[in-house]
Amino acid sequence: MNSANSPATGFINVNKAYGASSAKEVSVIKKLTGMPCGHMGTLDPMATGVLPVAVGNASRLFDYFLQKRKRYVAQFTFGADYDTLDTTGSIVAEGGRIPCLEEVVAALPSLVGEYDQVPPAYSAKSLNGERGYKLARRGESFSLPAKRVSVGKFECLGEVSRGVFSFEIECGSGTYIRSLARDLASLLGTYAAMNALCRTKSGPFEIENSVETRLLSRDNIYASLIPADSVLPYPAKILSPGEEKKYLNGVPAECGLAAGQYRIYRSDGAFYGVGESDGIKLKSRLKLC
Repeated sequence: MNSANSPATGFINVNKAYGASSAKEVSVIKKLTGMPCGHMGTLDPMATGVLPVAVGNASRLFDYFLQKRKRYVAQFTFGADYDTLDTTGSIVAEGGRIPCLEEVVAALPSLVGEYDQVPPAYSAKSLNGERGYKLARRGESFSLPAKRVSVGKFECLGEVSRGVFSFEIECGSGTYIRSLARDLASLLGTYAAMNALCRTKSGPFEIENSVETRLLSRDNIYASLIPADSVLPYPAKILSPGEEKKYLNGVPAECGLAAGQYRIYRSDGAFYGVGESDGIKLKSRLKLC
């Protein structure tokens, strides 16, 4: 099957650089490809790691990754509270006690599973139509509503230095690692802030297969392009000439497929998009190529 109809349709699995904004990394890809681009899941400038960037029509797949799971390696520093919940901000309280490794490990199960998490004030979450970080920068007092989040794994990897602990975290979309630092510290009766973060996985994209934008050029970027269909977790369906004639004209085609979503290929093997079967007929849900 030919999954690369267009050399500019797919994903670049960017390993975001420390200090760079997510938007800046996207702009590099856009400049090199000359195509519309967008990222899936913002990383703060202090964070590094996996930042999937959709190139061309692949951005239409964003809705298919809304429930993707993510994995991080993070460091939390205990003893002080920061307005941003990370160490790039200003200290608002200090003198908190430093817990021992055994205390930290014992508290982690309380934050595994689903719980209502309050986003950081310095975040892109909106309140009455305005971003939280804008309100915070103006010094306004406000509270963002809690949101149900899912944490599948919260493991302490050890104490890096006095009061600094390393963690591996697997969670659902919308989970703030900075808020996890705050909530863990609260359970331990102290303060903590995130001082380092690396996203090692976002859905099907992993850090082992990522690339730094500083290494990309117009000559080599397409060698790093991941075909759009290769990251979709659906069975493949190649249309017969008869099915194709109906399907491409928007007419549901009888297919005999089990109910569910499918990667759809033209009769010549070229990737077309996403279709959905009701168990009898196949309907087009998304055209990519």
